[in-house]
Amino acid sequence: MVKSTSENALKNSQKKKYVRSKKRSRKPSIETGVRVSPSRKKRASSAVHAVFLVGFMGAGKSSVGRALGQRLNWVFEDLDDRIERRTGRRIADIFRDSGEDVFRQAEHEALQEILLELRGGAARIVALGGGAFVQEKNARLLASEGATTLFLDAPVEELWDRCCRQSNELGTERPLLRSRDQFRELHQQRSNRYSAASIRLETGARTVEEISEEIVKKLRLKKIRIREEEGEIE
Repeated sequence: MVKSTSENALKNSQKKKYVRSKKRSRKPSIETGVRVSPSRKKRASSAVHAVFLVGFMGAGKSSVGRALGQRLNWVFEDLDDRIERRTGRRIADIFRDSGEDVFRQAEHEALQEILLELRGGAARIVALGGGAFVQEKNARLLASEGATTLFLDAPVEELWDRCCRQSNELGTERPLLRSRDQFRELHQQRSNRYSAASIRLETGARTVEEISEEIVKKLRLKKIRIREEEGEIE
């Protein structure tokens, strides 16, 4: 017996639907416990183009930062220098005349400014003051931008000796150098905060060149090629 055309069409339609649903079922549905935002995926896959150096006084942030900048042809900047340019006042004067709260606000605003500039992709090494990364709002800001933070550390006695030697050479006076015990206590308090940095690097009994080389290799930092053409630098 020959079945009607309408009945055959209905069966064919049902058969096609079954094939389509079977094809869809071959594609596994995977659920993971971790969700990664698109912005974080993008940051994770992109090369490092900015490094923030954190650590206690005497850790070598400025010395290492300058050496890295020269080695890579990256711009080096000290956050304290930017604060002084923005405010037109020396750090010591801000502390003395306006207090630490005013200084910390100026520090936070200067950091915000740098991070905004870095969104354009500029390559830069930034040295933060000893107390900058300790401020929770600064640490949160850096983390939210996916910034690479590098904690330069050394034994506290070596940090003390470096600071005393530098103070004598430059003829400057640091209040914290009046008491070795106070110096040790503050170092211990801040070290816990510094440990939140992306990477910790030991600098004790090492040269600036050795430290810089390790940072370049560890972070796979790329040198900017500067080409001179017809007297112009590109």
